[in-house]
Amino acid sequence: MEFRRLKTVDVHARGGKVRLEHLARPYRKGAGVAGLLDSLPKLLAAEDLRALVGAILKARRRRRAILWGMGGHVVKCGLAPVIIDLMERGFVTGLAMNGSTAIHDFELAVAGHTSEDVEAVLPDGSFGAAEQTGREMNAAFEEAAREGCGAGEALGRRVIAVASPGGRAVSLLAAAWERSVPVTVHIAVGTDTLHVHPAAKGEAIGAATHYDFRLFCSLVRELDGGGVYLNVGSAVVLPEVFLKAVSAVRNLGYPLREFTTANLDFLQHYRPRVNVVNRPHAEAAGRGIALTGHHEIMIPLLAAALIEADERSSV
Repeated sequence: MEFRRLKTVDVHARGGKVRLEHLARPYRKGAGVAGLLDSLPKLLAAEDLRALVGAILKARRRRRAILWGMGGHVVKCGLAPVIIDLMERGFVTGLAMNGSTAIHDFELAVAGHTSEDVEAVLPDGSFGAAEQTGREMNAAFEEAAREGCGAGEALGRRVIAVASPGGRAVSLLAAAWERSVPVTVHIAVGTDTLHVHPAAKGEAIGAATHYDFRLFCSLVRELDGGGVYLNVGSAVVLPEVFLKAVSAVRNLGYPLREFTTANLDFLQHYRPRVNVVNRPHAEAAGRGIALTGHHEIMIPLLAAALIEADERSSV
């Protein structure tokens, strides 16, 4: 094939998607978190991070819901104090947990540790057999069913009652209960160690978590018109719960448009991608964002970005 007659185009007229103003700037010593964030390239995930920060700031300013759905790994990575601080600053208006998130939060508050060595205890069947965890959390579910409240509310009260002051200070369940921030716990029976404890009662677990699902639907309703939902570290349960809540809210005739969703995880799994980032915005004029990275880095980075942006805007 001869190329002598091949047509070329002028590079200046052609243009390009990456321009000089998009490039990163070298970090300058002493610039701090704000300087680091400003130095990032105005492209791809860096722009998505800025967009998420902007959406959360706008949601708080407009008094729309800022909901955080969290898998257990977020708590196991030691991030509860970061989330509690964001809660105090008004960047968390509701928390959704799966069963493992609640367990790890409860154990850290009550025992000061969590995340047992599964390989070491599975051979003799003692995996998940912690007495206090199973007894106290199942008692909270029975209390919830008896009083007609949700698992999140009952667990918050239980942590306040049985944990030390130091444990309560780092508990999402306790912090939310003390600040009247709603917490919903979404339990799939058989997935958690609590379900093989002698005190487990299926009817109590079911009643408590179903109440929380209905409560979660009411929280999702408040995303309309500028709210933000973040799915952090749940690959299956919470993305499925969120999609069902979106459908239920719309089925009941409530508007649910123009909100932002984000999935933050070290892998972009199928269900978070379709159920959180993509599907909720079909014909709904919203935006979905996917940010990939380790929770122990990404969540503090997002928190720092929110705090810096918030302080600069208030000067």
